[in-house]
Amino acid sequence: MNYAPPPPEGMKASDLFVKCLEEEGCEYVFGVPGEENLDFLDSLSRSRRIRLILTRHEQGAGFMAATYGRHTGKTGVCLATLGPGATNLVTAAAYATLGGMPMLMITGQKPIKKSKQGRFQILDVVSMMGPITKYAHQMASSDNIPSRVREAFRLAEEEKPGAAHIELPEDIADEHTTAIPIKRSHVRRPNADMKSIHLAVEMIERAKAPILVIGAGANRKMTGKMLLEFVEKTGIPFLTTQLGKGVIDERHPQFVGCAALSAGDFVHRAIEDSDCIINVGHDVIEKPPFFMRGANEGKHHTVIHISTKTAEVDPVYFPEIEVIGDIANAIWAIQETITPNTSWDFAKMLAYRAAEVAHTSGLAKDERFPIFPPHLVAQVRVATPDDGIICLDNGVYKIWFARGYSAYLPNTVLLDNALATMGAGLPSAMMSAMLYPDRKVIAICGDGGFMMNSQEMETAVRLGLNLTVIILNDSSYGMIRWKQVNMGFKDWGLTYGNPDFVKYAESYGAHGHRVQSSAHLHHLLAHCRDTPGVHLVDCPVDYSENDQILNKDIKALSKAL
Repeated sequence: MNYAPPPPEGMKASDLFVKCLEEEGCEYVFGVPGEENLDFLDSLSRSRRIRLILTRHEQGAGFMAATYGRHTGKTGVCLATLGPGATNLVTAAAYATLGGMPMLMITGQKPIKKSKQGRFQILDVVSMMGPITKYAHQMASSDNIPSRVREAFRLAEEEKPGAAHIELPEDIADEHTTAIPIKRSHVRRPNADMKSIHLAVEMIERAKAPILVIGAGANRKMTGKMLLEFVEKTGIPFLTTQLGKGVIDERHPQFVGCAALSAGDFVHRAIEDSDCIINVGHDVIEKPPFFMRGANEGKHHTVIHISTKTAEVDPVYFPEIEVIGDIANAIWAIQETITPNTSWDFAKMLAYRAAEVAHTSGLAKDERFPIFPPHLVAQVRVATPDDGIICLDNGVYKIWFARGYSAYLPNTVLLDNALATMGAGLPSAMMSAMLYPDRKVIAICGDGGFMMNSQEMETAVRLGLNLTVIILNDSSYGMIRWKQVNMGFKDWGLTYGNPDFVKYAESYGAHGHRVQSSAHLHHLLAHCRDTPGVHLVDCPVDYSENDQILNKDIKALSKAL
């Protein structure tokens, strides 16, 4: 007599994995599944809490998951198969880790206990992911799934946030286990000690002209609220890094600019006029901290480092005082303790800002065609509501927007000044449109960056998103071309042809538009803002005068002041 084998105990491992994701509050899994993910995909199909977002490339899935992490502070999840699927996530992993965005990548693998396919498609993905993630682990037992998933989410979200990776082999996904999900723990960041708070307060009060620098780590809701209260009480001027834009409304009278350039701009003169830099949420990933030296090599600035992590000492970054702990609480404690110094003088700093505004507004009035970048920046700002979100890819236009586009709220200007990868603008905007369907979202891409993930236009249309994509069309890799000429090389090797972007958009079921003039641009931006659906705007751009990002008369202005 033949006897049927007894049913396996517990639940299938892939079912358990999905339940662990649900316990973590996962809402979406973005990705391109492969054969090695089919058990996981089957389990995911039965989830009532998690939605699969099928993308056209793993990189787009990774950028969307990372952007989910940036907006929410929760871990975004993406999925890929083994081999080429996993390698396609590498750029997104670096994007999340360098940019401080929590993300979990799940990749498949051939069976690890018994394989009949040799080394076909097999790479050591865990070792590959190790240097660019906070955590990389291959599941070798279904019993360990709850603890490994919990650990991946914990590390991804812990300061500084970043990417984590779990490899789920086919045979492990098909196992059965009696393990159950682990509940999330409730953790609060420790507060800075009061001695460091008092030392910082004393240094600020003794200064003649302190200045506040808001960096990437300060981009948290409560931190922004506390920083605004600090500025309101003390009157100390503030500037931002590119990743700190919008932490405080940039219409504030004490705002002195964004450090969009490495040196030589109006905002750098304001920094040089200070003698005490209060550096909040600094991350060395945001280019070298140039403000420690400035143009006047002989001038010494005292520097206060306020962050969740101790300072990474660099040849140009060596703060005297470090206030380490929850940033919002630290700023609150300083604000409660400090007595504003009546002898502080911020007139020169604010004069530099006024000069920058006058310079930029003059450039923005240039209505030439093809469109001059500062004019585009001004047009986009006028057309975008206060809570609208712009998502920039990488190119020279990013500098124009970082410098000239006023951010009114946190996370309304999404740009990448960490990995600074091309191709992220469109997926980042798609994620923003999914999370905030009632807000206006614009992706601003160069033609080069757009084409790197342009296939996600189909995904955006399929998802029914309301989204505008502006392509700045110069038929070249414009940033590198500009630098090539400035460095004395001949203009060579960086131009290409483009498709008809209007027809390209329409082939995906999107609305295609082509800018014909400055007045037409104004009309198109309003039309796309007010009309549902996915819109693509082909905008010819004139980069011939990128050098006007800087006013040639800054030094003369410095002497006059």
